[in-house]
Amino acid sequence: MVGMEHSAWPPVREPIEKSSAEPRVATLSAATLDATEGAGRDLVAALRAGGCVYAEDEAAILMGACRTRAELEGMIAQRVAGIPLEHLVGWAEFCGLRMVVAPGVFVPRRRSEFLVRQTLTELAGHPCGERQLKILDLCTGSGAVGAALARSLPDCELHVADVDPVALACAAQNVAAFGGKVYCGDLFDPVPDSLQGSFDVIVANAPYVPTEAIAFMPREARVYEPMAALDGGADGLALHRRIAAQAPLWLGKDGILLVESSARQAETTAAILVSQGFSVSVSTSEELGGTVVAGRLSPAPVAAPGKVFIKAAKPAKRWGTG
Repeated sequence: MVGMEHSAWPPVREPIEKSSAEPRVATLSAATLDATEGAGRDLVAALRAGGCVYAEDEAAILMGACRTRAELEGMIAQRVAGIPLEHLVGWAEFCGLRMVVAPGVFVPRRRSEFLVRQTLTELAGHPCGERQLKILDLCTGSGAVGAALARSLPDCELHVADVDPVALACAAQNVAAFGGKVYCGDLFDPVPDSLQGSFDVIVANAPYVPTEAIAFMPREARVYEPMAALDGGADGLALHRRIAAQAPLWLGKDGILLVESSARQAETTAAILVSQGFSVSVSTSEELGGTVVAGRLSPAPVAAPGKVFIKAAKPAKRWGTG
């Protein structure tokens, strides 16, 4: 397809420390390949002709992932055909970590980094004392949210659960370094009953796309990601209702539930949590395009949903740093 010299291809980079502004495409470090010269320029042109908006970034990643010209040309053909870049190279960048992502697995979006940030912000004032912080990541997919939290909270006990065994195989790799425990099943069903009432925080990036809206999603998502990771039911909030109803049984005293939602659906998600006894706040990041509904179990009277608009979300405080 495109003639290139092997010497033009850089090696795969180590895990990076800074995110790209693009919500879907994995990124490289500051030493990114200059994909505007020679072979890189030809590759960028091929990707752009195939409809790739972020052709320069994708060219750098593909060149870094391939060791032979034939391998590169094969990847270019698949990418132009619409296969997600992350499925081709086998990883996605999330919160500065390189997450294993296999074909057919939901690709973590950059907006979900806001779920991580807000969780850390909520936990900054959480009364944990001497005991180990306990986290449950529901609908974990590749385990990206749980792994990112565990990296920032090195002494935590992490549990992740998902209904998709293929995604969970990726999650097992991504949370292994943090000692994460992995469960396969529907929401809370596979989590051991002995953990009821023990979690300090439950995070959930559950599907929230209304069934009828899936047809209007980008082809990359509709065709190459599992329907179970996209379809949130008639109004998109079926799983939010189930999670909110069951979470109080699994949370400990002063426990916190954080759910990713959309700006349009957040008010309804907040009302769902309030109906289950949570005091609720809604936060939105313009920078990341993310919206998070946080509910806190408390003996205090339940408050009406509060709305906080964050134009540029500040870095979250880390647990134990004050």
